[in-house]
Amino acid sequence: MMSSRMSWRARAVTAALAVLAGAGAGAFAVPGSAAAATSPPDTGRQSVTYHGYRIQVPTDWQVVDLTRNPHTCLRFDTPAVYLGEPAEQSDCPAHVVGRTAGIVVEPITARSARHTTAATARTRHGRATAPTAVSSNDSIQVAVEDAGVLVTAAHTPQTEHLVRGVLGSAELTESAERTELPDAGQRSDTTTPLATAGPQPGTYLGKGFDACAAPSQAAMNAWQANSPYSAVGVYISGAFRGCAQPNLTASWVAGQTGNGWRLIPIDVGRQAPCTSFSLKMSADPATARSQGVTAAAAALTAASGLGIPAGSAVYSDIEAYASTASCKAAVLSYLSGWTERLHSGGYLSGFYSSAASGIKDAASEYANSAYTRVDHIFYAWWNGAADTNTGTYVPSTYWAGHQRIHQYAGEVTESYGGYSITIDRDYLDVGTGTPPPPTCTGATLSFTAYATVQSGSTGDQVKAAQCLLTAAGYDPGTPDGIFGPATTTAAKNFQAGRGLTADGVIGAKTWTALLSRGSTPTVQNGSTGEAVTRLQRALTAALGRTVAIDGVFGSGTGQAVRDYQSSRGLTVDGIVGSGTWGALQSGR
Repeated sequence: MMSSRMSWRARAVTAALAVLAGAGAGAFAVPGSAAAATSPPDTGRQSVTYHGYRIQVPTDWQVVDLTRNPHTCLRFDTPAVYLGEPAEQSDCPAHVVGRTAGIVVEPITARSARHTTAATARTRHGRATAPTAVSSNDSIQVAVEDAGVLVTAAHTPQTEHLVRGVLGSAELTESAERTELPDAGQRSDTTTPLATAGPQPGTYLGKGFDACAAPSQAAMNAWQANSPYSAVGVYISGAFRGCAQPNLTASWVAGQTGNGWRLIPIDVGRQAPCTSFSLKMSADPATARSQGVTAAAAALTAASGLGIPAGSAVYSDIEAYASTASCKAAVLSYLSGWTERLHSGGYLSGFYSSAASGIKDAASEYANSAYTRVDHIFYAWWNGAADTNTGTYVPSTYWAGHQRIHQYAGEVTESYGGYSITIDRDYLDVGTGTPPPPTCTGATLSFTAYATVQSGSTGDQVKAAQCLLTAAGYDPGTPDGIFGPATTTAAKNFQAGRGLTADGVIGAKTWTALLSRGSTPTVQNGSTGEAVTRLQRALTAALGRTVAIDGVFGSGTGQAVRDYQSSRGLTVDGIVGSGTWGALQSGR
């Protein structure tokens, strides 16, 4: 997860895709009756058999016998078939970005059954295929009970057809022996997710680490007792995750949080369009935004299924890239969609990237209302300093409310209590003070005029300002209607982020920026709803006169819009699009 690794990862992914096309790398042949790989001449396919389950895979796929090599890392950045039950603790690099395709064929056991979900298909008696199996979290899972195996096929959007072809080739052999999958009611991870210790990573200051595959329970226990770490990054979702997660279940999540570990949930999805990665977001900002929404929806499903509750932050991993104006626009649009969808589900949004590329780009548009800002940053800057200083990459006033994770060293192997893990080292300063926009229940936001409020002020308008500051990600303390030091600090930080005079006094400009904050749909005569209400409040503050606040865009609102546009040098058309929203949200 660092810019210094981008080049070899990109080459690895490119090479892996070449393998898929038939460009050549030897497979690890697996002899024996339980697991075997044979390659008929001139077919371009090899026959792989395990426990009486046989599939045809490309000859260039690696075949790994986990019985012989149980600690092998199950990684999908190069095409492979893994046969057997993986060890609870595997030998993985700290972070593998990139996925081509891969298949894991393991026996049905109590342990493997914990990974089944409502999306897991079950083959009919006498059959080895399930043509209607659905893809969930970029994997297709089939329980072939007549052979006693659970088959999981990882893919990207581009390679789904390939793994479906392999799954469709499956057949039973004479050595197949039936093992039934336990009923769903007997598998806790397929029913109600176990409760966690609250939002993740929650409020925490200190060291953590991230690893490609979730460590075993025994390893986590040993590290908890002997290591300096109390937070762990886990890759919960995304079509570009390179490592399998044989340990990651709702039970694992509950076990760690119950023991005091803080989790850093990470999604590895589409990458910047200016990279050589095989899975990229669109260079068109509108499409990239939509792709961010889609990615967040999948991450929400994964988080919920693991018992990671609302209020948690989920971090989108976008690896280092050589920034251009168009590439930056795509990345920040993707993150806008990502953030908005997570907020709608009650989660915080996080962004992981190199400090020198993605994080620097996000900071450069911190106050740009065209983008929805992420709540937390998680930045790779391998300077060895366990702190959340961002140097020249990000101003110290940005994401200053306990919203930072610094990955300060990478690809280091450490051992505690007899368990060695290759990790990236992190330092966290995070809190729960930056929730998604609240509903401000109990606070009145609509007034006929918005008075200047400042230190020492009291009343309903102070409470409204406190609520709006909280919604914007700045913590003024409990909205109590008393303008104290915490509210002054929050107001100053908000003003600095909008390019306003950071004096802590909430006057017309700051009210306008606060009241208009949120989504920016085009609204005009005849429009109704929450966006119109926000518009009417903001116009009341900006123009210094009462605009009826009823959520209905009628003639009075239209005239107020035209007056505002005229006074601010905007196109006077009575339609509130990105230009007018941008002016309002910057406090003009």
